[in-house]
Amino acid sequence: MDLSVLLSQLAEGMLISVEIFTLTLVFSLPLGLLVAFGRMSKNPIIRNITKIYISVMRGTPLMLQLMVVYFGPYYLFGWSIRGYRFLAVIIGFSINYAAYFAEIYRGGIESMEVGQYEAAKILGYSKSQTFIKIILPQVIKRILPAVTNEIITLIKDTSLAFVISVSEMFTTAQAIAAAQKTTTPFIVAGVFYYVFNYIVATTMEWVEKKVSYYR
Repeated sequence: MDLSVLLSQLAEGMLISVEIFTLTLVFSLPLGLLVAFGRMSKNPIIRNITKIYISVMRGTPLMLQLMVVYFGPYYLFGWSIRGYRFLAVIIGFSINYAAYFAEIYRGGIESMEVGQYEAAKILGYSKSQTFIKIILPQVIKRILPAVTNEIITLIKDTSLAFVISVSEMFTTAQAIAAAQKTTTPFIVAGVFYYVFNYIVATTMEWVEKKVSYYR
């Protein structure tokens, strides 16, 4: 098969993979911060609910979670799931990765010295001002390596969308390989994943250097 033809056939799947990756980050990063706040809440009910949520999300396969998110509305409520596949993928990926990001956030926040909170209080900062202006910038700096690892894992995990028949790049490559009886589509897909990972890793490394202002 001509490489240009193969690339054009894989292009749509590549776009779907990038969309899954981007939308998952857009929703899971802020959701993870909210979950982290719940995990550190002084209210035992909120704290335990978020603890169970994190435990379930981290303790069960993402593939299974995608199937529950997709088929759940039909089997539980009888709702139509027509046209729901892509949305189900984004919901499934977002709630899964939010749990991992929540623990990363929590580790970063709890690593901050208590003296910084006390100093900010003496200077007249409110709790929200202290967190946004003083704590959060330092937390971001500390958690970037861990966040980068999760982001790189997310790139590869986008291939799991096939479980509910969302034709991202890996699924498209698999279909072409089966039809043409060649492994070339898999090689091209592998190159794409590697290049995508390399770009993201390089970008995150640049960001880490930018925030390492004391080095």
